[in-house]
Amino acid sequence: MPVPPAASPDPAHAPLTGLPGVGPRVAEKLAARGIATLQDLWLLLPRQYEDRTRLTPIRALQAGVAAQVEGVVEAVERGFRYRPMLRVAIGDDSNATLVLRFFHFRAAQVAQFAPGTRVRCYGAPRLGQHGLEIVHPSYRVLGDHDAAELGDRLDPVYPSIEGIGAATLRKLIGHALDQLPAADALELLPADCQRELRLPGLREALLTMHRPPRDADVAALVAGTHPAQRRLALEELLAHHFSLRRQRIALQAQAASVLGGQALAGRLRASLPFALTGAQQRVFEQVRADLAKPVPMLRLVQGDVGSGKTVVAALAAMVAVEGGHQAALMAPTELLAEQHMANLRAWLEPLGIRLAWLAGKVTGRARAAALEQVADGTAQVVVGTHALMQEGVVFNDLALAIVDEQHRFGVHQRLALRDKGGEGGRVPHQLVMTATPIPRTLAMAAYADLDVSAIDELPPGRTPVQTVVLGAQRRPELIERIRAACADGRQAYWVCTIIDESDEIVAQAAQSTFELLSGALPELRVGFVHGRMKAAEKQAAMRAFKAGELDLLVATTVIEVGVDVSNASLMIVENAERLGLAQLHQLRGRVGRGSAASTCVLLYQPPLSQMARQRLETMRETSDGFVIAERDLELRGPGELLGTRQTGLATFRVADLARDADLLPRVQCIGEDLQREAPDVPDRLVERWIGGAARYASA
Repeated sequence: MPVPPAASPDPAHAPLTGLPGVGPRVAEKLAARGIATLQDLWLLLPRQYEDRTRLTPIRALQAGVAAQVEGVVEAVERGFRYRPMLRVAIGDDSNATLVLRFFHFRAAQVAQFAPGTRVRCYGAPRLGQHGLEIVHPSYRVLGDHDAAELGDRLDPVYPSIEGIGAATLRKLIGHALDQLPAADALELLPADCQRELRLPGLREALLTMHRPPRDADVAALVAGTHPAQRRLALEELLAHHFSLRRQRIALQAQAASVLGGQALAGRLRASLPFALTGAQQRVFEQVRADLAKPVPMLRLVQGDVGSGKTVVAALAAMVAVEGGHQAALMAPTELLAEQHMANLRAWLEPLGIRLAWLAGKVTGRARAAALEQVADGTAQVVVGTHALMQEGVVFNDLALAIVDEQHRFGVHQRLALRDKGGEGGRVPHQLVMTATPIPRTLAMAAYADLDVSAIDELPPGRTPVQTVVLGAQRRPELIERIRAACADGRQAYWVCTIIDESDEIVAQAAQSTFELLSGALPELRVGFVHGRMKAAEKQAAMRAFKAGELDLLVATTVIEVGVDVSNASLMIVENAERLGLAQLHQLRGRVGRGSAASTCVLLYQPPLSQMARQRLETMRETSDGFVIAERDLELRGPGELLGTRQTGLATFRVADLARDADLLPRVQCIGEDLQREAPDVPDRLVERWIGGAARYASA
């Protein structure tokens, strides 16, 4: 697998100031977007294309379909109804008229549009009062004898950069492309791999993306399935793969405490009021094997809602404590952290284990005492929210950091907890838990630096939740259903989903539902929880519901994660069509936590969009979180699924994990071959695609 040597000198890293038109001010604006070299401009790819290679007769225009037309000005109207407005009517040989409408214009522009003037313009027509119109088209006035040439290739449309006009940016990228090295100097992938996948070389792929010929498959380019994009996506996925691998190697070069004790974990298992499932035992064995090594564990444990991840975390903590070290468990909300604390107290205090609790609301003397116990090692297991990562928190010897629902934490927060390691530069082992199952294809790419375990079995005695999908007009029947369930001694949730982005409006919608249900069910004790309440009020309402002092809890989606009330057997989700599959699955997991038959009712407001219908259908068909995650990936793509903005995953320029999932197994194989046969290439690929961002690709 011969790979050409690096070209020298390398124009890829040449500064942009060498391009015509790039002075200090333009360079500064480009640098603000992370564009500093010619290579950065090569990889700034168009987001769409405009076809100015042909003229469309005005009569053949279709609303919403962008096109280029040429016509003669027939009439001009300058008006001022609510704001200044200019309307220009143009006609052509197809005996049809098109209106060009401008809201921002100068007097000189008005003078350009004298009747009889020939104009060529481009834009997406829409239906106006007098037939089709284009608002603010891009246009040029043609002279009498000006037979303006049509373009011979599609025009790229680039992402906008503040302070730099579209034409200027296009020109700069054109200058940068003129300095592209020869194909063999640019190429990093082996030729046999390109042949096998029927993909072009990098130079050809870049030129096709920036300057597609007039016969290019525009639909494929826009969909991201064109061979040129596939070629770039493959290289970017490879770079990402190497970046994660590099971090993994860097992490394993650090030392961690060797934790081998088994007695405490054995005592905990023997004292539990239930037996571990086969899946829990298997995952704990994997964790225990990791903890016994002198390199830091980095393991992701994914398991469906209620699969018993906390027990595995508690057993792992016992291995750390037995070795004389500390363990910390961090959860994203106080409520979830509090629930973990209650579980761990019940399991660990009878064994003589000392726990400490650190959250935002722990203040004054209580906080000072907790900090002291953490610092002198009196506290063996510390539970809390992101308060655990604040500067004032100093551990005596933290050997295991457990992070729950990790996608809700930013990368910097995970790094901050990791940096609170033990003496001698040792870093803690990390156990990351999530109840949002991640599809296998995605885990391969997004978490290539973590070992992934799945608890794919629910504890015995759990009754599957029946899911029903109903239109909003069936609400009166549901009120009767709640009355019957509560008369049987059960409890119910009524979840009001987001009607608008504003918390204010969500709270109001939930407030009116609360009032309506309180009036309709006067014999029931109805509680209310929403995101704008103070934390203490929220906790009080949740505690009352958990303690059985409330029959019905009206809530916004704040209850999505972690409230465990085994007596609740009915969940009603209003406007369910507005939520993603992962969130619906999380909400459904709040019921069916006891042995009673439970139901989740998804109320929707017709008409349903195609995607909403597929989501609700999926919820009705399956309760397997892993199946749901795969469907969610198909429907929504990976960004939302992983909370990309928060995990600090490298954001991709070209690749899309859902669309390009079929390339991932190839990426693994090519990666291994390159590592073995061309060990300098991985670094060059990472530098090309990720650069300095690599250190956060997956902390």
